[in-house]
Amino acid sequence: MIRRFAFAVAAALATAPLWATTYTLEPNHTQGTVRWSHLDFSYPTAQFSRVEGTLDFDPMMPPQASVMVTIPIVNLTSGIPDLDDDLRSPAFFDLAKYPNATFHSTRVETTAMANQLKVTGDLTVRGITRPVTLDVTINKVGTTPRMHMPAVGFDAPATLKRAEFGLGKFVPQVSDEVTLHITAQGDEATAYAARMKADAAEEAAQAAAAKK
Repeated sequence: MIRRFAFAVAAALATAPLWATTYTLEPNHTQGTVRWSHLDFSYPTAQFSRVEGTLDFDPMMPPQASVMVTIPIVNLTSGIPDLDDDLRSPAFFDLAKYPNATFHSTRVETTAMANQLKVTGDLTVRGITRPVTLDVTINKVGTTPRMHMPAVGFDAPATLKRAEFGLGKFVPQVSDEVTLHITAQGDEATAYAARMKADAAEEAAQAAAAKK
């Protein structure tokens, strides 16, 4: 796992623009929620977590930023087991065939607000790719106080039509339109990889000591 992760980080750094800092999306602090209408009586939600991805970003040159994200559908949960089974079934996300959703940015635009961007990219769900625009708010660019790593954090809402991705079952009783909200933290990739390596070494040392 560590070897695969280190290779992924090295590949991201090799292809990153020279001006940019490459960040690894921190899976413990990156998640999203999806919200829809059920007969207009209630508005259930589901949450996805353990998101993986990289972000190339320089706050002085936001339009040249880029992001690549992979969302493991297996981690999508509503907290209701029967509904989760339905969501993972062939009627909806068809987890067996399409285990991941992905997003690759294609354009980043500045707005009148210094901390807000419009990020357009290709979202692929269930093997279907559609353009999606996220209204991104940059929460903070700085250094984490505990790990002392350069980091960036942002929130990003969007509105999608699920039928466009082959997920239109029960429309209109269950709304076609869903709202998506992502919150994420990216840690500088080299420092993050070093931390993961150190954590793995510490775990291995503890496991070895426990066997003695």
